[in-house]
Amino acid sequence: MTVHNLYIFDRNGNCLFYSEWNRKKQAGISKDEEFKLMYGMLFSIRSFVSKMSPLDMKDGFLSFQTSKYRLHYYETPSGLKFVMNTDLSVSNARETLQHIYSNLYVEYIVKNPVCVLGHNLDSELFSSRLDAFIRALPYYSPRAA
Repeated sequence: MTVHNLYIFDRNGNCLFYSEWNRKKQAGISKDEEFKLMYGMLFSIRSFVSKMSPLDMKDGFLSFQTSKYRLHYYETPSGLKFVMNTDLSVSNARETLQHIYSNLYVEYIVKNPVCVLGHNLDSELFSSRLDAFIRALPYYSPRAA
């Protein structure tokens, strides 16, 4: 069980924060291109799910999986998008993403007068607390394959 990486996007698709823990394979493209591809895929999946759902989905798109990883998605009312990639053994990371938003992002970014909202998150305190939180998760394993 492991966490591969985490993206935080603003409502316009700008990647405000990215961190990785157990990512074995790199994309082979620049990080900026990877961020654009990830956001574009999220935009398309959200649109597809909202149009194809037989019910009115209050939560919308939550996650999807491939044969190698599972992508977990959480969108805040203000349009921030938190995306975490894990291995397949992690069935639901919604509470984890909500915790990252409400207990880490709000506390160390929103309430920090030095941090400018809508710009890259350069807070060392946020990064270190996030890293400690991820490493303490029951499904985090530094030796994952």
